[in-house]
Amino acid sequence: YKSKRSDDYEDPKDAEDIKAAKENMGFYELKTATNYKVPDCKQMNVEKKMMQVTSLEMLIYEKKANMNKEIMSLRDLKVSTVEEINFLVQELESIQVALDLSERLALPLIPQLHPDEFPEKKFGRDSDIFPKFKEEQEAKAKVQEQLERSSLSHPFRHEFLRAPSKEAAGAHPLKRASSQVTGQQRVFEIEKSEPTEMELENLKREKIKNLYLQETLIKKINALVISFDAELHLLRHKKLKLDVQLKSADLHCITWYEELLILSNLEKHENLLQEHINTLISEQGAIQSELNNYLAQMEDRKRETVKFQECERALYASFQMSLGENNRFAPFLTEVLEKKIKQMEKKEAGREADEDNENEEEKDEESILGTDEKSGSEDEVFDEPIRPKSCSEALFQNTIQLRQKLVDIKKALAEEKKVAANLRKKYNALAKKAKVVESSLETAERELETFRWEKQQRMNELYVVVPLKLHQVEYLVNGEMPSDFSQALVFSNQPLEYLQKRIVELHNEKIMQRELYKKAQKHHKQLVQDKKEMEIKIQQLEKKCNELIVKKFGQLADFEAVQTHSCSIHMDELQVQIMEKEYMHSQELKKWEERILDLQQQLMKLTKENTSKLQQLNQFRLEKQELETKMGLLKNDLGIEFQGTQITDVKKKAKLKSRLKRLACGTALLRGEINLLHRKDGCLFLQPSSPRDCEVAHESFPVLTP
Repeated sequence: YKSKRSDDYEDPKDAEDIKAAKENMGFYELKTATNYKVPDCKQMNVEKKMMQVTSLEMLIYEKKANMNKEIMSLRDLKVSTVEEINFLVQELESIQVALDLSERLALPLIPQLHPDEFPEKKFGRDSDIFPKFKEEQEAKAKVQEQLERSSLSHPFRHEFLRAPSKEAAGAHPLKRASSQVTGQQRVFEIEKSEPTEMELENLKREKIKNLYLQETLIKKINALVISFDAELHLLRHKKLKLDVQLKSADLHCITWYEELLILSNLEKHENLLQEHINTLISEQGAIQSELNNYLAQMEDRKRETVKFQECERALYASFQMSLGENNRFAPFLTEVLEKKIKQMEKKEAGREADEDNENEEEKDEESILGTDEKSGSEDEVFDEPIRPKSCSEALFQNTIQLRQKLVDIKKALAEEKKVAANLRKKYNALAKKAKVVESSLETAERELETFRWEKQQRMNELYVVVPLKLHQVEYLVNGEMPSDFSQALVFSNQPLEYLQKRIVELHNEKIMQRELYKKAQKHHKQLVQDKKEMEIKIQQLEKKCNELIVKKFGQLADFEAVQTHSCSIHMDELQVQIMEKEYMHSQELKKWEERILDLQQQLMKLTKENTSKLQQLNQFRLEKQELETKMGLLKNDLGIEFQGTQITDVKKKAKLKSRLKRLACGTALLRGEINLLHRKDGCLFLQPSSPRDCEVAHESFPVLTP
């Protein structure tokens, strides 16, 4: 029975598991649900949303700036590559001059730099641009004049004008042909002399070298172009990915701006509700502190009341002890003890009745004064009862003293009860106010939750763009992807993985709980069977016990009632003994306290006498030192003084010696007294504290000069 658990028992392990589950499982209710409550950590206001938008814009700017830096670095790489290719092409042309036309390979194309690749030079101007611009303007003006003239002249004018241009165009190939002919003539002139074998060998070697250099330079140019193209492809791929991210960020930014607009429109009302809740919370805290203060005061009053009640019981116990056993004046003395108490109870009842009438305060005060005077006169009558002749005077006086103490205790007890009643009234009024504040706080919190839910619903109505790939969509209807995704949910990868993991965990927990339930069911069946067996055994034992009681006492008896009655009687006796012991101990403590005070006063007197004797001893020692110094001076000056004064010096010396003897006797007596007064063994000799004290002592005993 002792090991049986209570009905509201809660396993601490289960409580910890439930707490951990609430903290770590997560909150996956839909935001559109009616019972959805926004967590405190996800509460959004204008300031937080502005920080989100600002951080997103800063991130977009950083991404764009980094991409621009990479593009500019690639442009610089292209410029350096083009310059290097130009240099290699020039070198290749110089090598191909020494080769035959059949052995020459095609020159690689030189990449061109476009003006769009230099946006910083778009609005730049230099000295070469203005002459070109002037020539272009003049050419446009000439063309315009020619068009105007042609409109007025014969239409065959155009053919006439075109002929000179053809001749001019044909002049260039003639010049080129003449230059080639002259070059061939020069070559023929050079080739007229036949080369030697050594020269042919050198020419062959140079030819092989030039062919190798030609192939090497072309490969190098192609490698530069290929590496630049690879860098360009990587950057293009990176830019495409960044464009997708930036577009998604822009869409998020638009959505957040719409949310910011909703929050800014609803912020004022939400702040008012929050301020109202904060004021109610502060008011509730202040009321709770006052309630705690009143509770502490009430506990103090309760302890004081219990203390006075214990004193009252101790006083009654001491009165019973003073009466003794079989005292024939016990009823009379008890009546003497309780007469004034009854009168006080009547007076207190009258005062309470007068205080209840709140509409007649002035009359209440007069009636209270009148009752006080009457009670005072009646008290005076009861203060002087007539003592029977055969009653002990000491016992009668003791009863009068106990009555006075009992009256004081009753007055203090009534005052404590009155104060406790006032505190209880204030506490009840404040408790009612606390309930009102608590109910208003709950109402305000419900209003705030409702308002936040409405705000969340308005934010849920906004459209949010989520870019998805086809393999990320798992919402199929009849094996096909629907056109309407309004009933679909969008989860990021991390929460989705956590949910899948949690599903597996819950499945395993379900299996484990099922096994535990089966075990608990078996244990329950076993306990039910054990309970039936125990009930049968208890019935048998009760039957056997009743038979034994009837056999011993002749009838059934209730031993529990007898045991409780005997225990209560024994407890009353023990309480009376405890009160008597406490009273005796309190009297003994008072005696010891008085004795301690007397001993402390005696100790103070002895210490004062000891200090005065020590001061006298110190003064005598100083005088002795001064006299010894004077004696030493007199001995040194004996040979210098006149012989006529020797007799007077001897007399003075004798006087000084006698004085020294008296001082020595006085110091010996003082030392004896100090040894008697001193608490520890040994003598105390105080040295002069400073040279100034020695000077003072020297002045008090002047040196006798002849």
